[in-house]
Amino acid sequence: MSQRPLIQESAPLAGLVTRRDLLRVGSLSIAATAVPASQLLNAARPHKPGKSGSSRADSVILLWMAGGVTHIDSFDPKPAAPVEVRGVLHDIPTTLPGVRFSETIPELARMTDKFALVRSYSHDNNDHLQSQAYTLSGRKVGRNELFSEPNIGSMVSHLQGPRQGLPGYIAVPGITRPGPPPHNLFVGGWLGRQHVPYCLGGLPSEPDFTVAEKLDDPPADIGEDLTPRSLSLTQEVPLARLNRRAGLRKQFDQALRRLEGQNELDSLESRYQDALQLLNTPRIRSAFEVSRETAKVRDTYGRTKIGGRCLMARRLVEAGARFVMVDYGYDSDYGNIWDNHNAPSQNHPPIQQMCKRGYHLAGMDRAFAALISDLETRGLLDRTLVVFLTEFGRTPKINPNGGRDHWGAAGSIFFAGGGVRGGQVIGATDNHAAAPLTRPVTPADVAATMYAGLGINPRGVVEDILQRPRLILEQGRPIAELF
Repeated sequence: MSQRPLIQESAPLAGLVTRRDLLRVGSLSIAATAVPASQLLNAARPHKPGKSGSSRADSVILLWMAGGVTHIDSFDPKPAAPVEVRGVLHDIPTTLPGVRFSETIPELARMTDKFALVRSYSHDNNDHLQSQAYTLSGRKVGRNELFSEPNIGSMVSHLQGPRQGLPGYIAVPGITRPGPPPHNLFVGGWLGRQHVPYCLGGLPSEPDFTVAEKLDDPPADIGEDLTPRSLSLTQEVPLARLNRRAGLRKQFDQALRRLEGQNELDSLESRYQDALQLLNTPRIRSAFEVSRETAKVRDTYGRTKIGGRCLMARRLVEAGARFVMVDYGYDSDYGNIWDNHNAPSQNHPPIQQMCKRGYHLAGMDRAFAALISDLETRGLLDRTLVVFLTEFGRTPKINPNGGRDHWGAAGSIFFAGGGVRGGQVIGATDNHAAAPLTRPVTPADVAATMYAGLGINPRGVVEDILQRPRLILEQGRPIAELF
């Protein structure tokens, strides 16, 4: 169940920038930062694969499961714990000797040599909104800073930019809105609005997923059109006509710039230009057409929402996308997918029954396993860093309603590809999966790892939208064991 709102959506950037500041700053120059330009430019460029001691990734797929995925019912079961902790699910062997998963994720259990599991994921906050903002940015936030810190993808977009005609940060579909009321945490923060993700879903038609009635047992196989709305041309507005309109708009914008004496419209026009470029490039437009995939491939991923989103992420990376976030957690058909308190208002079964549903852990297992295998088969895994991330785990003890509550102290995540050494488990929790027994891995460490995996120095400096120097990351260090 989502928490009560901490601040109102109406003030995401209040006190941070004025309208003129937002317009005034376009692309910020790395050379103008507080450290030598050559240092930061070298840090921002991905290193060549195979070079000793260097990054191997040039793309990231972030599997963002917002809501708090239960770790004890998936990657970190405790079969010797009391029944109120372990529940009734069975544990199963994996391909790693002595390492066992829950029965809910058999596909991933059969391919543990392909990824590195982190069982010591931990931080000190049980609040959805603050924890999600922390996890998406790698920067701790308070109640008044939910929208101020840039997403990791926004920083990558700022430092490394678009590639192959695709925006630097893409969200598939980018409609998650935790709440109530709904909050959009996919933000550019102090980097500016030009670095918000290009969201395939546009604005969600039902941003507050808690208000609509849900089926008691909704089907897992639900088709979803992930083609961006900006790529859907009607007969009334063919591409040639749209290009003529774009030419007129460009002339108007240039006239405004002459009046203002500066490039004030750059940041506000970035989303429009992205969409126009996508429309004008058939190769790029085809990357968004999942229907081009064979029936066998689509079946392998699962004809579920999460399966389709993972498949779209693979297509986009294959087309050249730099940072793609698979967004799955709050849904108009399923409600809060991972936030399984089993409160009466959620219309959920007990969590260990919920886990077996095709849109829950069962569907996640199938989609993630297919994604990793597909990337490897196509020769993309070595250069693509895949990160499964959620804001926290769930309470070790099952609550009286049969659910599990928020638990920032312990959780499980994994990394694959991009030079990651698979076939290992990093960290461990106690007998109840309640707390790490080893060095905790924080969201800041995860962010530092993603930056380092792309060849970005996490301690580098960039300018914010007001041209003030800022550290890329204030805390956290890369997880050295991964590489």
